[in-house]
Formats: sequence, C-alpha cells, structure tokens
Amino acid sequence: MSVIFILIGCSLLLSGSFLAAFLWAGRSGQFEDDYTPSVRMLFEDVTNFRTKDNHKEPDEDSRIKSSANAGK
Repeated sequence: MSVIFILIGCSLLLSGSFLAAFLWAGRSGQFEDDYTPSVRMLFEDVTNFRTKDNHKEPDEDSRIKSSANAGK
C-alpha cells in the first residue's frame, strides 16, 4: 500500500515539472509564431547541391580525350 503513495507522489512531482516547463515555454515566447508552421510545408527546401567534390573542373587531359572522341 505504501508503494502507491510513492507512485502518486512521483507522478505529481513529474506532472508538476512538466507543467512548470510548459508555463516557462509559454511565457518565454516559444509558441508565438503561428504563421510559419502552417505555410512551411508549402515552400520547397533550398539545398545547395554544388560541393567541391562533385563539381571539379575537368583536367586538361580529360578535355583533350573527350574532344578527340567527339570528332569520331
């Protein structure tokens, strides 16, 4: 029977800490932006696909070989 009192006390302490965290977040302005989440899914993500590895300038030997093969 004493275990249930311990569990009730722990649950009240845990729920009180969650309530305090929620009130702190509400007062600090965490929930102020109500426009952006509703339109965020409408915009495409801007990603930069150019990296140093996949967009290197071809060296001179490969340009000569490709121009020689193009004339065949």
